[in-house]
Amino acid sequence: MQIDEHRVHQAFRLSVILKGLHALIEIAGGLVFYLVPASTVLLWVERLTLNELTEDPRDVVATHLLQAAHQLTDATDSFYAFYLISHGLIKVVLVAGLLREKLIAYPLSLIAMSGLIAYQLYRYSYTHSAGLILLTLFDIVVIVLVWHEWRLQRKRHPAD
Repeated sequence: MQIDEHRVHQAFRLSVILKGLHALIEIAGGLVFYLVPASTVLLWVERLTLNELTEDPRDVVATHLLQAAHQLTDATDSFYAFYLISHGLIKVVLVAGLLREKLIAYPLSLIAMSGLIAYQLYRYSYTHSAGLILLTLFDIVVIVLVWHEWRLQRKRHPAD
């Protein structure tokens, strides 16, 4: 069976671009945690979920959002801000390197994403969140594509 390298490369670029967009969302979320006090976030979430919880007090999304907002403190806000901003910035740098075909970005991305997968699986053991599993599956696909692209790039540029 012949692999269509052009299509694989397109899938690689698309997955890396999606990772970059996700990183920008993480940075924006981190800035929100940094700039907005926990009490304000709780107020926003209470307003956002009020109608839904009035209709269905057991609504899964609304109850989880509200529960998470109640657990926020200024200390957790600082942690989440630092985590999201640093995590997002690292991914933005790696995405930029991958899109510019910098050879060092490939192994660094593989290491970083493997670490993130390990952390996501660790968090899954506590949360049992389907979202973490979906994110992990997407990350595994991206790792396979990065690995494949790295092999091709090393063949094209053996001296780099």
